[in-house]
Amino acid sequence: MSFTRAGDRPLVIGHRGAPVLAPENTLASFEAAVSSGADAIELDVGAGLVVAHSEHEVPVDPLVLDDALDFVRTSGTAVLVDLKRPGIEHAVATSLRRHGLLERAFVSSTSPRSLRRLAAADADVTRSISYPHDRYRISRFDWPGALTAGTAAALRRAMPLRVPLLLSAARARALTVHHELVSAAVVRAARSRRAAVLTWTVNDAARIAALARLGVDGIITDDPGKARDVLATLDPL
Repeated sequence: MSFTRAGDRPLVIGHRGAPVLAPENTLASFEAAVSSGADAIELDVGAGLVVAHSEHEVPVDPLVLDDALDFVRTSGTAVLVDLKRPGIEHAVATSLRRHGLLERAFVSSTSPRSLRRLAAADADVTRSISYPHDRYRISRFDWPGALTAGTAAALRRAMPLRVPLLLSAARARALTVHHELVSAAVVRAARSRRAAVLTWTVNDAARIAALARLGVDGIITDDPGKARDVLATLDPL
């Protein structure tokens, strides 16, 4: 599966499944994403290969990566595995290969070093560098607000220059970037490196449409069904 946009619409990627319908990073959430028409499922993996955003946000009935990938394998979707801890790169690569998912999987991290370790573990794993680091879970909020609009604008202007540096440092074939930092120039910069642009976390209908028109390759969203509905109303590019 190619993660570079080839058709008229970007991929719809369920953010930790479909958390508008079921608790995130659970089988119920992944099932809801697939039922809603998601092309891919994003999930977090950390220490012990537990599927969770952090040690403080482990689901009541936690999954390990092998269980999640077994679901992905049988569902026919693609998967975006987001690394939350260093040191698990080899185990993640091994699990993806064991489940036969290398052709429809990509792995993201905010750490170029972690992605380089992943490349050393298995060069066939598609890698995506994430920016910026979502330490404070800004994807949970309408961002930037009034207090951070200026900072976001400055980051957005700088992003086209950052793109080749990020991709090169991580040996990555994709960029996973907060939606407020995406512009036509960012998409062009990634295209010049033959890299895909995936954007997170987008739940507003107007913003979903705008990003699709900018040419992003994938939209990560809490509500895959809504995203599919919005994209279906757009004229082909």
